[in-house]
Amino acid sequence: MAPTYKFLLSVKTMVQAFDLNLRHLRALSAVVAQGSLNRASEIVGLSQPALTQGLRKLERQLETQLFERRPDGVVPTDAGVALAERAGRAFECLAAAARRASRGTRGFARPEQLVTATQLHAFLRFADAQSFAAAAAASGLSQPGIHRAVRDLEQIFAVPLAERRGRGVVLTTAGHAVARGTRLAEREITAGIAEAQGEERDGGRIAIGAMPLSRALVLPHALAAFLRSSPRNVVDVVEGSWRELMDPLADGIIDMTIGALRDEAPPGLDQEPLFTDELAIYARAGHPLVGKHFTLDALGRQGWIVGPVGTPLRAHWEILFAGRALPRVPIECGSVMVIRGLLAQSDLLTLLSLDQIALEVESGMLARVGPPLPGAVRTIGLTTRSGWRPTGAQRHLVELIRSAARETRLQESR
Repeated sequence: MAPTYKFLLSVKTMVQAFDLNLRHLRALSAVVAQGSLNRASEIVGLSQPALTQGLRKLERQLETQLFERRPDGVVPTDAGVALAERAGRAFECLAAAARRASRGTRGFARPEQLVTATQLHAFLRFADAQSFAAAAAASGLSQPGIHRAVRDLEQIFAVPLAERRGRGVVLTTAGHAVARGTRLAEREITAGIAEAQGEERDGGRIAIGAMPLSRALVLPHALAAFLRSSPRNVVDVVEGSWRELMDPLADGIIDMTIGALRDEAPPGLDQEPLFTDELAIYARAGHPLVGKHFTLDALGRQGWIVGPVGTPLRAHWEILFAGRALPRVPIECGSVMVIRGLLAQSDLLTLLSLDQIALEVESGMLARVGPPLPGAVRTIGLTTRSGWRPTGAQRHLVELIRSAARETRLQESR
């Protein structure tokens, strides 16, 4: 994950999700739901003094009041409600992971209630590194501690989470399920901390997956506005194709993606169309076909640069030659940067959006060959996890992306 913007100023002490005690977070949700320390203590299996002490510890860690103490009990503050709601969502993520991981096994009835923050933190670092030694080096945790946490979680979930393969260690299917649930839970708790501290617009990290089309115009436009209005945030821009970004999105590694949408969203993901994009043929400005009338036969005799089989852009290119033999493709490439360079130095053709090469066309380096292609239209939009509840900063960035999509379409139509 390559960070593009790093500009984070913290007003309060930075608290990480797994710095908080999960039992105390469960207790917080129970207190808000029950409206009573006494009833909540029975639900979470803590004495009332221990529950009170745990809630006070949360308040000290967050430097935020979560409850107002009154003679007749406690009343949650807005911060307490916000954190409790996020904690509830976090435990739902862990419970779903437990169901997927433990399917068909006879283990604990509610394994997600037995795990600790320390175990989850260590396991997530191991899942990221796929190596005990690398996880220890990257996280500062001890290698025996990480190994012990993984083995403890295997006992709790009653399934193997990692297995040796060759000289390395990899996650099992159950391990991937637990890693996904843990990462999503971590995201929810992190969002709850920001909201409880009142910094949901002024701090934290946002990770956005960027497909090729969005990187040239829409996303830079939105990020420039975001930088001006929210200078305390960190934005990680993760570049990749649709196939490369969907699993990280589902796993909670990234928060949203922008790029070409599919006809149907994959299970567990939602799509929001932003605009439609017309495709056209492009070549170097001095190409023999630029400014000339041509036929499909003439196009078929040219060499092309196109993306890999299975990509939407490749599908549109194949439709262009439906019923004919496909032209020669000496270069198969999905990198717009490489395509631009090759076009400028060869007589190859390609199929692209103007957004992707607007600067090169404006400077006279590249030119369109013929008119936009009828029917060669892609829908560009945002993809997010189903049920995703964005933080204030994430909502703000989404609004700016929507605005950037509208504004860049207006600029092109002038």
